[in-house]
Amino acid sequence: MKKIVIFILFLSPYILLAQQPLKGIVTDTEGRPLDAVTITLSLQNKNIASAFADSGKFVLATVSPGSYILSATLVGYKPLSRSIMLPKDTVKLMMQPDSKQLKEVTISASKPIIERKIDRVTFNVENSIVASGGSAWDALTKAPGVQTTVGNTITANKKDVQLYMDGKSLHLSGDDLANYLQGLPSDVIAKIEVFSNPPAMFDAQGASVINIITKKSKNQGLNVTLNGGLSQATYTGYTASTNFNYRKDKLNVYGSYGYTLRHIGREQHDYVTYATPDNSSFWDSPGYNVSESRSNNYKIGADYQLSDKQIIGFLVTGNNRNGSIKDNTPTTITSNGKTTPDSTLETHGNTATHGTRYAYNLNYNLKLDTSGQSLNVDFDYSPYKSTYNQFVNNDTFLPDGSQTGNPYHINTPTIQNINIYSGKLDYNYKLGKKWSLTSGLKYSSIQSKNDFDFYNTAGAAPVLITANSDHFEYTENTAAAYTSITGNLGKWSFQGGLRGEYTHTRGYSVTLDSLNKRAYFKLFPTLFVVYKLNEDNELQFTYGYRIERPEYARLNPAKHYATPYSYLVGNPGLQPAFVQNLELGYTYKKQYNITAYYTATHNVFSNITVQDNVNHLFYDTQQNLGLSVNTGVRLSAPFHVANWWEMNVMAEGYYQREKSVYLQGSYDFHRFSYDASTTQSFTISKKMGLKAEINAVYNSQGIQGIFKGNANYNVDAGVKATILNGQGTLKLAAGDIFYSNTYHITVNYLNQNNGFYQKNDTRNATLSFTYRFGKNVAASRKRSTASEEEKQRAQ
Repeated sequence: MKKIVIFILFLSPYILLAQQPLKGIVTDTEGRPLDAVTITLSLQNKNIASAFADSGKFVLATVSPGSYILSATLVGYKPLSRSIMLPKDTVKLMMQPDSKQLKEVTISASKPIIERKIDRVTFNVENSIVASGGSAWDALTKAPGVQTTVGNTITANKKDVQLYMDGKSLHLSGDDLANYLQGLPSDVIAKIEVFSNPPAMFDAQGASVINIITKKSKNQGLNVTLNGGLSQATYTGYTASTNFNYRKDKLNVYGSYGYTLRHIGREQHDYVTYATPDNSSFWDSPGYNVSESRSNNYKIGADYQLSDKQIIGFLVTGNNRNGSIKDNTPTTITSNGKTTPDSTLETHGNTATHGTRYAYNLNYNLKLDTSGQSLNVDFDYSPYKSTYNQFVNNDTFLPDGSQTGNPYHINTPTIQNINIYSGKLDYNYKLGKKWSLTSGLKYSSIQSKNDFDFYNTAGAAPVLITANSDHFEYTENTAAAYTSITGNLGKWSFQGGLRGEYTHTRGYSVTLDSLNKRAYFKLFPTLFVVYKLNEDNELQFTYGYRIERPEYARLNPAKHYATPYSYLVGNPGLQPAFVQNLELGYTYKKQYNITAYYTATHNVFSNITVQDNVNHLFYDTQQNLGLSVNTGVRLSAPFHVANWWEMNVMAEGYYQREKSVYLQGSYDFHRFSYDASTTQSFTISKKMGLKAEINAVYNSQGIQGIFKGNANYNVDAGVKATILNGQGTLKLAAGDIFYSNTYHITVNYLNQNNGFYQKNDTRNATLSFTYRFGKNVAASRKRSTASEEEKQRAQ
């Protein structure tokens, strides 16, 4: 039955027939093909058909014989309009350059910072002042509805995220993902797309999707962009990057390089109250750590046009990162409410980190005919390696300063190797004038190996403690097929899809001699429906069913000790969670939107903290819990307050429910929460290209399982000026002006009483500079590779 479903999913487009269209080519005055030209066919001022030119070529759907107006528009060229009599096989258009129009666009025209469509919200990073000159992580935290947590996880609209870059899933998660994004300059990013309910062409992994799109050169010849930024918080950091594009005849070569130095301080204050009928002990740990990292990010790709209908290309991306983390945490232990500590633990940690990430992609694209049929094939290989060499020294002192007990000195070197092999095939098909279909197949294989050694270094020579070491192997193979259909019928617009995935996993801990296997097949439907009441009013409905597979680090049973009394450990028996998404929305004038939503996650997995009150032991592990539900209303709107002042506002109120059996009891928590954000842009001087921006976010108190989080807010501001005859941009931005973006998590459940407070080094000033030069040329091809899901979950 499973094979039949997959077979039907893939073959459904082949049953349908295509129509023959009108073909044409558009060039400049020297006969060079123009890209991204908007072609429109109209009759009596009514738009009949439209298309975009691809390398000068365009296709318009077949229409009835008669006389029409054919128009072509492109920024930097004079609009072209001419009469045409159909039927006609081909048509050739030639456009005249318009230097005056190009100059005006350079000075004043720009995309809005935030754009909204039926299935996504787009944050145009390149137009944001406060998001420039820093890192990709900084830019991500400013995207609408996106939040980061103290555990370096990312959520979008209160849902877990699958993160992509240029249509390719990133190879990282957790701390490694944060380190990678913190090492990637934000100036190489064009925009960030947030999909609250991803369509079927995306992998089923993740309740929501964020796609980071890097900048692409859009002009012919050789063109280069240079960026640099200097940031000052407690410590100084800087970024430098460049990207280029060169096209000649059938060959297009493109690439980028970025270097980032980050130096971040972090204040973290933990506490635990161990209580038994006979005793109470309060452990207070006000710690501070400093992390430093140096990252090199690079990309090189090439496309070669084998014929008018065939393109082959390769793409290589890489990241090399070195860093260190230094921790200093004193812990005072006070019993039974006394004011004088019984003892103090002095813990010093020093960790050297190194990571390498590569992704190799081979792509082939074939246009089967002029009606829109195309075939795309990708093969990917993504190796990843990370090392963590951690030293922890812990000593115990009495109130008089004397040392007691045995010193706890350990060294835990960790090596992780992950190899991902994947391939996918996508087929696009046009069904008449109003409908299109896409089908695809994908197969991926992931192999992860983690070696964790535990050495006691308190003596003269290190001693390997085999019982505390671990070797963990994990493999995951997934076969997938999908079909998606898009079209409209009168006032109705539809986009529906069905994706089937068969997954087989195997996790084995050598030390524990523990083997976990699982195999399952699931169908994941998606649906988008829009009803157009009239030109200004639309209703939307979306539905999606998704899966959340645990990252590989959550499955690893190795124990990472911070002190003799606290550690972090994974759970190899962790199971996937499944998510239901429903949204009902209303849009006015394609700008003002109100959406009611319901998101339910079943078998949700999360990190949990467990305290042993008798032995004074505290650890963080992973567990499948029960149900997590968010039900709410989200409002978003742009306001043109004046011709020099634009404002985007988003606000939402939502009802949270967390329900599960946990430890020796159960919980069913309810809470109403609310969030709000605004981005305001000011044009101070069009002539000088002088603009300003303010970004503010507020998040109320919330819950996740037994964790209760505090309210926080963040305000950023910046100003930019266009210099050097429009080729340069200078920006000055201030982040977290009021130093208010803090985290405070508390747990008070049964006999669990603990919490922590974290304050990151987020208040900073950033000065950045961008310079662009080059000729005009068509942009490099944008494509997705096969390793969409797997690279995200690696850590």
